[in-house]
Amino acid sequence: MTRADQSEIRMRIVIDEPVIGVAHSLQSKDGRPLDAQCSEGGEPLAFHFATRVAPGPKFFGDEVRREGPERGQMAGDPASPWTRRMKIDIHDIAGDMLDRAARGGVIETRVHGTAKDGTPACATLKPTSRLIV
Repeated sequence: MTRADQSEIRMRIVIDEPVIGVAHSLQSKDGRPLDAQCSEGGEPLAFHFATRVAPGPKFFGDEVRREGPERGQMAGDPASPWTRRMKIDIHDIAGDMLDRAARGGVIETRVHGTAKDGTPACATLKPTSRLIV
């Protein structure tokens, strides 16, 4: 598939109510943390990135992950007591939303950053909202 078959879309992931003092980041294809951030007062954390979408839809980009043996950990913070990560699926974004984003919108996906037990949320998280901004 060529890049001519792909549209670039902008995305924003917002982590609401993250655990204070815990680093969060996106993960590059080689497992490095990207744009590590920490909430000092419980304020939301926002991560902005672009991805490419081809018919299917199929997603491409440095922040797009297919499951495999390499897993990022600790968001670049080796002092963290947690070695976990959250996953946010994008394969289920509706086609009309992808089309609107390709015309200039930003797909904003919000997730809750704290698990029921007060620790950082991890595993595959369901968005609390997803909209075009």
